[in-house]
Amino acid sequence: MFSRARKEKRSLKKGIQSPALKRSYEAWKKKSSAQADGDPSRRKMLFTTVSGRKIKELYTPADLKNFDYLRDLGFPGEYPFTRGIHPTMYRGRLWTMRQFSGFGTAEDTNKRYKYLLRCGQTGLSVAFHLPTLMGVDSDHPLAKGEVGKCGVAVDTLADMEILFKGIPLDRITTSMTINAPAAVLWAMYIAVAEKQGVSPKVISGTIQNDILKEYIAQKTFVFPPRPSMKLIVDTFEYGAKEVPRWNTISISGYHIREAGATASQELAFTLRDGIEYVDWALQRGLKVDEFAPRLSYFLNSHNDFFEEIAKFRAARKIWAEVMRERFKAKNPRSWWLRFHTQTSGVSLMAQQPYNNVVRVALQALAAILGGTQSLHTNSLDETYALPSEDAVTIALRTQQIIAYESGVSNTIDPLGGSYFIEVLTKQIEEEAKTYIRKIDDMGGMVKAIELGFPQREIADSAYWYQRAVQKKEKIIVGVNAFEMEHEPIPILEIDEAVARQQLARLREVKRRRNKTRVNRALNDLEKAARDGLNLMPFLLVSVKAYATLGEIMDALKEVYGEYQEPVSY
Repeated sequence: MFSRARKEKRSLKKGIQSPALKRSYEAWKKKSSAQADGDPSRRKMLFTTVSGRKIKELYTPADLKNFDYLRDLGFPGEYPFTRGIHPTMYRGRLWTMRQFSGFGTAEDTNKRYKYLLRCGQTGLSVAFHLPTLMGVDSDHPLAKGEVGKCGVAVDTLADMEILFKGIPLDRITTSMTINAPAAVLWAMYIAVAEKQGVSPKVISGTIQNDILKEYIAQKTFVFPPRPSMKLIVDTFEYGAKEVPRWNTISISGYHIREAGATASQELAFTLRDGIEYVDWALQRGLKVDEFAPRLSYFLNSHNDFFEEIAKFRAARKIWAEVMRERFKAKNPRSWWLRFHTQTSGVSLMAQQPYNNVVRVALQALAAILGGTQSLHTNSLDETYALPSEDAVTIALRTQQIIAYESGVSNTIDPLGGSYFIEVLTKQIEEEAKTYIRKIDDMGGMVKAIELGFPQREIADSAYWYQRAVQKKEKIIVGVNAFEMEHEPIPILEIDEAVARQQLARLREVKRRRNKTRVNRALNDLEKAARDGLNLMPFLLVSVKAYATLGEIMDALKEVYGEYQEPVSY
């Protein structure tokens, strides 16, 4: 095999350096320039990716200088995993189809989950409402007008019990998009599984639990960075011992990209966040191969089809190198970059909303051609509200049509070896590594965030793209070109009755629980936080006593304080 590979390498190198290729290319370029015709406005277009990367008119073997198949591509399931982390990829098993869902009360969302499972969804994904994301209860003054509006309301273990009623947690994987209070919601999920008679040893799923991207992009933080990092390492340590099939973090580039980052910035900042988490876990004394196989990633699939495919491929290659060379991981599973993808929310437009179906289909196809392990497809109406049942069905059917009708899952990495794709992959890899080195030189990602570095880089990129749209250098169909009126579409509306129902349940839980047990659990939790202990066992005791999310977070605020973002110009 290796002798054949050496012959292929010599042949490719010879082709790249071939004088005949160079002469033919120059002759073609001269002829094509002389015969240029077509729409004059196209010749004035800014031919760049969404990220501003200049695109050549044609790519040939000459653009792949020093390209080595085994080093830069390899085989699926083998280092550096450019072509995929599994040897058979989708020929062996399709990606998990996991629609992000949650609205109103736990009862409302439980019905939606069961509907989606009947429609062929293969994994659950919980969207929590804003008060839960911020670690406050539904009866908090800041929650007024927000209860159940952007996700499901979860205040206590009672809500989590209803959310998963009739759903077997030993057979369904669940992803929970929650960050600052992630450990608390995970404790609730573990407790629900135990009530179903399911051991924590067999449940599987993911908590997002990525606080660094909150400081960079989404801003749903609660505690300062350093105690937040300590809490995340607690989940790594506890999960490795007690919940071994659970992914205790989903390191998220999604919100970084949604804030305006380029493809390279999304990749660089996300992977450097991953490096930071590994560094902190090693400082705790954990061994890298104990926790690294359960690290996972969450990436965005934006509009630029080829750039996104290249980004996903580069991500696997960089992470494999980081884990093997930088952290000396020995287990090949520690080298894998396993990732969930969500299509780009920020690319969805209110104008002509049915155009969003096409955008989502292309973004989903890019994620699949890039080798994702799990996928959420946005619904056409999400620029207005949470998705309606009809809209979410179309989004799920989009994945199923790609999976079963398009033929793209028949072969592994079908675009591997494309001159254009390989050039883009290499460019994104090099740009991301340059960013990672800069952040290393600053002292790590926590320090870079405190200095405001990734925040400024993203703001500059977002400004460039908005200016390009305003100048029509970038066209958004239905927004700055091909505008037309459209009829209003039906959307999901959350009635204020949801808030009344949720507040009534919260009052009833507080009335019926054992207050002495709750107070003892919260006092023990606060003391454990002051003593620097792993908090997961104390969180489990607290949620089982039906302490509310807000009460638990308030106890930790007494020790950790609250984060105030510094103003930067």
